Amino acid sequence: MRSLSVGVVGHVEWVQFGHVDHVPVAGEVVHAEDPFEEPAGGGAVAAVQLARLAGSSVLFTALGPDGHGERARKRLRELGVEVHAAEASEPTRRALTLIDAAGERTITTLGERLEPHGESTGLDWAARLPSDGIYFTAGDGAALALARGSARVLVASPRARAALGQGVRLDALVLSGGDPIERAALARAQAEADVVVVTEGARGGSYRTAAGVAGRWAAATPVGPKMDAYGCGDSFAAGLTFGLAAELGLPAALALAARCGATCLTGRGPYSRQLSARELDGGADV
Repeated sequence: MRSLSVGVVGHVEWVQFGHVDHVPVAGEVVHAEDPFEEPAGGGAVAAVQLARLAGSSVLFTALGPDGHGERARKRLRELGVEVHAAEASEPTRRALTLIDAAGERTITTLGERLEPHGESTGLDWAARLPSDGIYFTAGDGAALALARGSARVLVASPRARAALGQGVRLDALVLSGGDPIERAALARAQAEADVVVVTEGARGGSYRTAAGVAGRWAAATPVGPKMDAYGCGDSFAAGLTFGLAAELGLPAALALAARCGATCLTGRGPYSRQLSARELDGGADV
């Protein structure tokens, strides 16, 4: 298979992680163990997963003029991502993520989400946008149109918000069935998507095409014990983007995406266990 040109247009957050026995209730104090930090958020996690499947990926984003923004650039480059970031006047958004004893994550964001715009200075859209597959999590309508004009396959999250619903065709719209924010945003863009994909965690998920064909897929079996749910959905979306860009067909692309989500579930944070190209076997013929 030829190498694929893939990437993400989306957001990055500087995230502090910590493990707790349980998420505190009002007025309670709990102690977090094993703290660590990473650049994460939907755009970053998906870009790293794509890099591990394709060998490299490109991320178009926006970062603040601060230490967190510079650390995010450096770390993502270490993880195989070519970062193109507009410099925002606001600080890079931060987040606090608590992982409980069951491996579930609870996220608190601090600050506004920074998004790349089609007219952002310093972003070489024409020369650097991937040509095979792009996953879109954040940006304006102009950025979405540029992504559509560049890539054969364009997958988006409902969290792209106002960029959606403006007549740009999507190959797929992917969301978590358990996320009320994403479910509420679905109506804005579902009519523009060739297929709407709804994940349901351990139950797999469902899809419906614009032609009215509906179906389901089974969850992949994790390769180890459940450790950390952070990044599973974003890894799934990246796997779906890769699979569609590789022209595997929808069922095989969904199976690959499910493997990406299940693999991420077994790691510490979003990057210690993501599916890599060398692990692809008979489960997805790529």
